[in-house]
Amino acid sequence: MSWIVLIASGVLEAVWATALGKSQGFTKLWPTVIFGVGLIASMGGLAYALRTIPVGTGYAVWVGIGASLTVIYGMTFGGEGFSLVRALLVLGIVACVIGLKLTH
Repeated sequence: MSWIVLIASGVLEAVWATALGKSQGFTKLWPTVIFGVGLIASMGGLAYALRTIPVGTGYAVWVGIGASLTVIYGMTFGGEGFSLVRALLVLGIVACVIGLKLTH
């Protein structure tokens, strides 16, 4: 169960990071609200998961999921350019996250 919560929390990290960018310094209401709710839920899930998953592994997986999804979102919808190199680097992050899970 902890791994499922950790993965969901990683997804929520991408949600709050994206909302933070869209909040324009907390001047837009709904992105700011989404940021706050996403942040609290993401951190709460991370805290729950770290009760049974080692902190180094859990944190790295959480950040890896959030970072990968945030970059993918940016390339897909945010005007950040897509390139083969960027895609391969994101795949590298994903491979490392999977490797951490498999070696736990």
